[in-house]
Amino acid sequence: MANGSSLYKGQYHIELRDVDFTKKLKLSALFSLFQDIASLAAEDLGYGIETLEKKYKVAWILTRIRVDILRHPTWDENITIETWPLQPSKIDFDRDFLVKDHTGAVIIKAASKWVVMGLNDRKIKRTESINIHYPENRTERAIEGKFGKFKDFGGLEPAYQKVIGYSDIDFNGHLNNSKYVDYIMDCFLPDFHKRHPIHTIEINFNQEALPGDSITLYKDISKMDEHELYVEGINQTDHHTIFKSHITIH
Repeated sequence: MANGSSLYKGQYHIELRDVDFTKKLKLSALFSLFQDIASLAAEDLGYGIETLEKKYKVAWILTRIRVDILRHPTWDENITIETWPLQPSKIDFDRDFLVKDHTGAVIIKAASKWVVMGLNDRKIKRTESINIHYPENRTERAIEGKFGKFKDFGGLEPAYQKVIGYSDIDFNGHLNNSKYVDYIMDCFLPDFHKRHPIHTIEINFNQEALPGDSITLYKDISKMDEHELYVEGINQTDHHTIFKSHITIH
């Protein structure tokens, strides 16, 4: 962080573990990078994971994100991720991201919303509960416009079922946001991904998914001709919607 600035930058190298069969950065790996740099940026501002846990008994939780991909980074490429927070509302903390290649060209844009959740009662707290202050009031957005409200197109069909296990959960004890992305991508065969790279994805994380939960993934491809897809996950225990996602493809 520069003196008096909320902007945080990180350098990353795309490793083999980060890419798919086309040697392009997996979307779930991108989400992991966003989570990593968001954590580092929050720590730099004095509101990192351990501070929130020990001082306020809360944790950062991602609730919404939109990602616009101009170009997919590839294996062995060096990228820079920039991130910055915006002034919080009563409930949400907004954080934006830009991914740049080695020339400085923007190749990915993202906007996200986060909340703080009580570690004991698992309830969302108001932003004032952690008394956060930023060194500057940044107003520029990586992506202009508001988050969308979306639902299926009327052609919803089951894709597959997944039981949440050990490898799916994070230190908060619930399904990690990057795993949701893997589940969404697994609704479509590799050949589909080869022919139709992701252009944008927006996800609403509606409810926690915990170890042992059985989630049924549903997809709607009825607007394929318009390059739009929809995927959602339903918890089979209580039939609540875990997440909803809207995707555009090339």
